[in-house]
Amino acid sequence: MKNPSIDEFFENTIKWQQELTLLRSIVLDCSLTEELKWKQPCYTFKNKNILMIGGFKENCFISFFKGILLQDQEGLLVSPGENSQSVRMMKFTNSKEISDISSLLKSYIYEAIEVEKAGLKVAIKKVEELILIDELKEALTHDSKLNDAFKALTPGRQRTYNIFFSGAKQASTRISRIDNYKQRILNGKGFNDCTCGLSKRMPTCDGSHKVLKS
Repeated sequence: MKNPSIDEFFENTIKWQQELTLLRSIVLDCSLTEELKWKQPCYTFKNKNILMIGGFKENCFISFFKGILLQDQEGLLVSPGENSQSVRMMKFTNSKEISDISSLLKSYIYEAIEVEKAGLKVAIKKVEELILIDELKEALTHDSKLNDAFKALTPGRQRTYNIFFSGAKQASTRISRIDNYKQRILNGKGFNDCTCGLSKRMPTCDGSHKVLKS
């Protein structure tokens, strides 16, 4: 069901306007209710969140709240982040990509509705508490900026750094590793994140920085 109060969102969208309008049309054909949540168009079934649409810098997307429960035999769904246990999304860079799979996209939407009708729940796994190595705890204790920046990283990025730092046998080497990656942490970057801006798989580094050395 189209919500006229959300028209302004699409009218004021500069990037991906055509693509998001097309996604909106496809979603509304599936008889979902349109609302605005978290400043994004959200589509519900009997007051239950089914999906959202929106745009990033590099692409626009349709995001299923319980996407992990969808069959996805075509392999179109991706996780929005390393720690996402439920949400899965499809990403698009132009209208043709959307229109080419419009019928298939509707089948995903209908399946998501059936998942909600059946009352299926996502089994959320408890994330184990991260135990930092002594050298990292020491560095964070004596550097408030580094401490704030490290805590601002996602749990997965924190864990990756901790594993890398702890991999050194000598304490001096562990301290050296922390010093070498301090600025990267302060910049809000994960261990495997792109820092040159050339990656085609942002934010993950895909080796594109090597062209700078050629």
